[in-house]
Amino acid sequence: MTKIKILIATHKAYDFPNDVCYLPIQVGKANCSLDLGVESDDSGENISDKNPNFCELTALYWGWKNLENYEYIGLVHYRRYFSGLELNLKGKKIASQSELLADLAIYDVIVAKKRNYYIESVYTHYKNAHFIKDLDITKQIIEQYFPEYMSAFHQVMERKTLHLFNMFVMSREHFVQYCEWLFSILFKLEKQIDISSYDNYQKRVFGFIAERLFNVWLVKNQLKLKERKVVSLEGEHILKKVIGLLKRKYLKKK
Repeated sequence: MTKIKILIATHKAYDFPNDVCYLPIQVGKANCSLDLGVESDDSGENISDKNPNFCELTALYWGWKNLENYEYIGLVHYRRYFSGLELNLKGKKIASQSELLADLAIYDVIVAKKRNYYIESVYTHYKNAHFIKDLDITKQIIEQYFPEYMSAFHQVMERKTLHLFNMFVMSREHFVQYCEWLFSILFKLEKQIDISSYDNYQKRVFGFIAERLFNVWLVKNQLKLKERKVVSLEGEHILKKVIGLLKRKYLKKK
C-alpha cells in the first residue's frame, strides 16, 4: 500500500507542488466545460454536480469513494497548504511528504492551526455570518441519529476556536470513518433546508457546516492532533476579516 495522498482541490489552472504525495483534483467538473488536465471529481463515484453547495467536499467525497490504496489521505486547497520547511511553492514553504509522514508517526490527524474568534463563540459566529437555522437543523439531525456526538457538538459550539478550511491529513481508517459520518449528516441536511434564496456565497452552506462538524468529530473521537500553520499562497487579508467579523457581529451585516 502506498503511503500517502493529499488531494488539492482546485477550480483553475495553478502551480502545484512537485511532490508525489500531492494530487490536484478539479472540483465541480460536472458543471464546467473547462478541462484543467488533472484528476477530476466527476470520475468514478462522485457528487461533482453538488460543488456549488459542497465546495471542496466534492473532492473529499471523491477521495473516499475512489482512493483505496493509500495508508493516509488528506485534503488541502490550491492556494492553501500546511506549512513546512522542505517544499517551495510560489515563494512559500509548504509541508513535504516526509514532513507529513513524520507527524503521522506520532499524531492521529494533522489539522490547520485554530482560528480564534475572540469576541464570539463558534455558534454565534455562525449566526452572524450565515443562516443559523441550518446549523440548528444540523444539531437536530445529530441529536436524532448520532446522540453520542451531542456533548462534543455543544463543546465546539461554545468555544471560541475552530480548525478551518476542511483541511487535514489522517489515516485511511479514520478518513473513512469521518466521511461516513459527515456525509450521512450532510445528505440529511440537504433534504431539510431550502437554499434557493441564498446568494452564491451562502449557497456554500454544506462546506461551512462541514468545518464545524469536523471539529465535533475530532472532539468526540479524542484524536491526537498536530496543528500546522496554513500557508496562503495569495496572502490572507487579516484586517479585512476582522472588519467583516465586527460588521457581522455589531451591524448584523452578513
